[in-house]
Amino acid sequence: MDADRIEGQVHLYTPASSILELRSVSCAYDPSKPAIHDISFSAHEGEILCLLGPSGCGKTTILRAIAGFEPVRSGQIFLSGRLVSSSSDTIPTEERRVGMVFQEYALFPHLRVADNIAFGLRHLSRAERNCRVQEMLRLTGLEGLDRRYPHELSGGQQQRVALSRALVQNPVLLLLDEPFSNLDPDMAGRMRQEVHTLLRRMKTTTILVTHDHDEAFAMADRIAVLNEGVLEQMDSPELIYHLPATRFVADFVGQADFITGQIRQGMVHTELGEFPDTLNSAEGSTVVVMIRPDDIHLIPNKSAEPRIVARQFRGSENLYTIRLPSGQVVHSSESSTSVYQEGTPVELRVSATHTVLFNAAAPSPRAQQAGPKTPKRTEFPH
Repeated sequence: MDADRIEGQVHLYTPASSILELRSVSCAYDPSKPAIHDISFSAHEGEILCLLGPSGCGKTTILRAIAGFEPVRSGQIFLSGRLVSSSSDTIPTEERRVGMVFQEYALFPHLRVADNIAFGLRHLSRAERNCRVQEMLRLTGLEGLDRRYPHELSGGQQQRVALSRALVQNPVLLLLDEPFSNLDPDMAGRMRQEVHTLLRRMKTTTILVTHDHDEAFAMADRIAVLNEGVLEQMDSPELIYHLPATRFVADFVGQADFITGQIRQGMVHTELGEFPDTLNSAEGSTVVVMIRPDDIHLIPNKSAEPRIVARQFRGSENLYTIRLPSGQVVHSSESSTSVYQEGTPVELRVSATHTVLFNAAAPSPRAQQAGPKTPKRTEFPH
């Protein structure tokens, strides 16, 4: 479909600061079960936005729809204010000025590094191609490797080549699909920092897909958490972790314990103590309090009923599992310089700067089509 026809449709332009905008986008491989449902979000100029969620949640489907590889069943996708996808029309991938780095890098094995990077620049003069390639080799630390073949490179170097090939075309948007998943943990950590620094330097608007919340926290300005094809929450990394909108988000982005409480006289009564009811719940109703392990501190106390039942060494910290008198378990992270043995009776001090309350009957993602509900935070004095 030509650009003139699709640009004649309504809702053509997005705000100038929005490089990418999705409006109520749904895609489906099976009409009875959408892969993504009613997804709306925008990415601003220079922003690194992460799509985070488990396998099969729709992350890569969104990426493919943005790139033009996946048709849109309903809704609209805009790039730099231009309508590029709708249920009836689609601008071809090659006209979108979108760069993409695949999980497998997709380098051409028969081409040298410089030729891989220059592959999409065949419309330029040889001098201009060489100039751009040399600049990317410099920016990505590949100087001196331009005549090597992909099989002669390390995993990190191959990733730099794939990134260079995407960035050398000056895309308006860069799409990264699980780019660090094929690297060992140490190399992945180094590459995250290198890529983050490069994207910041080039001010490249980027959509990053990952299932690793640590990767999302390290890379993203904002994170969109997906579950079963539905957007559960979109926020800064700090708010995603400290103020999750749903129990799924709370549990997916880090260790979380959920304690049931009863409402009595405006307070939530739990095994771990009392908390203010910020949900304005009905008297006698049941709510759930979310607490992170770093919010619970242990004090050995021979007369205490809770007991340590497991310890997991994590380098700088120990993660303790504590069984409460009711049989429920909670977790506490403490410095690894102090070690408490299994069976130790402990007193639990909840010294959080916040807790998050949820209604006890949380709807499934498909039931939240009007958008995720904002949880309430309880703040404590420092």
